Order: sequence, then structure tokens, then C-alpha cells
Amino acid sequence: MNNYFVTGISTDVGKTIASAILVEALNADYWKPIQAGDLDNSDTHKVQRLVSNKKSKFHDSSYLLNTPMSPHAAAEIDGVTVSTKTIKTPKTKKNLVIEGAGGLLVPINDSETILDLIKPEYKVIVVSRHYLGSINHTLLTVNLLKSKGFDLALIYSGEAHASTEAIIEKMTQVPVIGRIDEEPYFDKNVVLEYAEKFKETL
Repeated sequence: MNNYFVTGISTDVGKTIASAILVEALNADYWKPIQAGDLDNSDTHKVQRLVSNKKSKFHDSSYLLNTPMSPHAAAEIDGVTVSTKTIKTPKTKKNLVIEGAGGLLVPINDSETILDLIKPEYKVIVVSRHYLGSINHTLLTVNLLKSKGFDLALIYSGEAHASTEAIIEKMTQVPVIGRIDEEPYFDKNVVLEYAEKFKETL
């Protein structure tokens, strides 16, 4: 069984939808170590609503912060300190999908970032979405992960952009799991359809 860490090239690029699809495709558990803001409708709640299988377990976040900000700032408002020392990977006999917060170098305290949550044995999945500057953000993210020796793959989200994707693939040589299109909505059925597609490349 494997742990899959889902990160993005920025915020709001589709990590949570990608995580739901991966949970469904892998019959995996799900864990969001740090949730900042939207606690009544957290990413864990969203993934739970999108997953059809009854085998997946949704593990509690290590930190639930009230403000939708970078974790270090949200934690300061709440009067707590986030530390990787207190974040323990849940024990499970199944695959585990772990969703990060924002991008790799989002600070969680004065000296650690989301990158410090990713253990060497994790498989890392980078969600990339086309926008002005996304090539730079994707290459920076992928190259940093490669320099650390991680096993990684890409998922595209949003509308296809051939030239952007071609240069990313040429310059990174990273495998692509698939694309999540700009759908009018996502529900359990849509997630199931993508899960079936992604099983072939996972």
C-alpha cells in the first residue's frame, strides 16, 4: 500500500477534486493534515461527499485552523503553533491520499513548509492548472520535488492548453496520470467516471 501526497502549483488549482478521484480510484483512505478555514465545509467534508465507496476512512486533520490563510498565519491568529513533530501519518492497511494546503512552500511555521510534511517514501502528485505563470509554477514545483528525489506524477485540471502542457512534459519528463476537465459540476458519478479513467495510469 502507498501514501500519495497531493500538492498543487498554487492554491485553487483542483487538489481537492483530484484527491477525491484518487481516493475513489485507489479505494484509499483520505487525510488532510492541516485545514485552514471553512471548518464547517472542509476539504475532508468535500471529499467525503464525492466518494462513493464505503471502504474509505476519512482521518481527522492534525490541525483545524479557523482562518482561510497560510497555516502559519492562521495558527498565529488561533494562538497555536503548527509543527511537523506533532503531525503523525494515520495508520491504515489501505492506500492513503494526503492533501496538502496550497503549494509546496506554503509556511506552516517560521521554519517549516508543506514540503516538510512529505516523507521520502510518499508518491507525490502535482496538480497543474493553466493560467498565466502556470508553466513557471509547475516547473518550480516539479524541479524542487525532483531535486529531493521524490517519485512524482502530474494531473492537469481545467481546460486543456496544448502548448503549456507540451512544454511542461518536455522539460520535466514526468508521467501524466490524466486530466480533470472544467466540468459544470462534480458529484459522485462524475468522480467515479474519472476514477475509472485514472485507474489505468495509476
